[in-house]
Amino acid sequence: MKVTKTIKELQACLAEARAAGKTVGLVPTMGALHAGHASLVRRSVDENDVTVVSIFLNPTQFNDARDLERYPRTLDADCAILEDCGAQIAFAPSVEEIYPEPDTRHFSYPPTDEVMEGARRPGHFNGVCQIVSKLFAWVEPDQAYFGEKDFQQIAVIRRMAADLGFKLKIVPCPVVREADGLAMSSRNTLLSPSERALAPRIYEALVASRYFAQSHSVAQTIQYVVSRINAVEGLCVEYYSIVDADSLLDIRSWDEAASVVGCITVYCGEKPIRLIDHIRYK
Repeated sequence: MKVTKTIKELQACLAEARAAGKTVGLVPTMGALHAGHASLVRRSVDENDVTVVSIFLNPTQFNDARDLERYPRTLDADCAILEDCGAQIAFAPSVEEIYPEPDTRHFSYPPTDEVMEGARRPGHFNGVCQIVSKLFAWVEPDQAYFGEKDFQQIAVIRRMAADLGFKLKIVPCPVVREADGLAMSSRNTLLSPSERALAPRIYEALVASRYFAQSHSVAQTIQYVVSRINAVEGLCVEYYSIVDADSLLDIRSWDEAASVVGCITVYCGEKPIRLIDHIRYK
């Protein structure tokens, strides 16, 4: 596997692949890779001739400096995982390489980027669009792979790609979970053993709510999930929204949308660590 640090080196590697008529898959990551990331990489390897994985902790998508500071950084271990998965190119640039000057571009895709995470993390999706648009332009992938754990992020990226005219396929990939149901996340490594023991209660409540929802309203189901999780000492729900999976707008009744998803963010522990997850109702 080739580890590249500069855009010029990355594009030189890709020029060879393109000249040979090879297809290219891209897996954007912020590093601290786990089995969930590995599943994306393996799928790209299976479906493309060349797989590029970016490892870049993007500062412009963090609206909390403390969150950025404590985000795990494990480049050597990440590269070992990528090599094992069969990736051909790892792109691990510096901040200065990506942003030699401040990126002043502003992306706006209402209502997709204004609800849920967008409402609570000002500037987050703008930063996501900044880095992903750069990666799309430099790599020119045929397909790009994203985990469905970040359900709203995929919706925003789809709109950005269409807006900027990128000719690629966005490939959403299923959430990978631990044996106890916790959605895999780089932030899980920040949990203490006692906090880690609490975190699976989030998904447990979401799964239980599927059955609850069969005989209760949307509002009652939201209250059920929030109350059940908040009853666990050490867990605190920031929000739980049940939305139309296409528009991401809140629904009031189950028959209001053909596809319905519940999206949640929970604070875990004293620090606290912010965990996200979602579940499909239909």
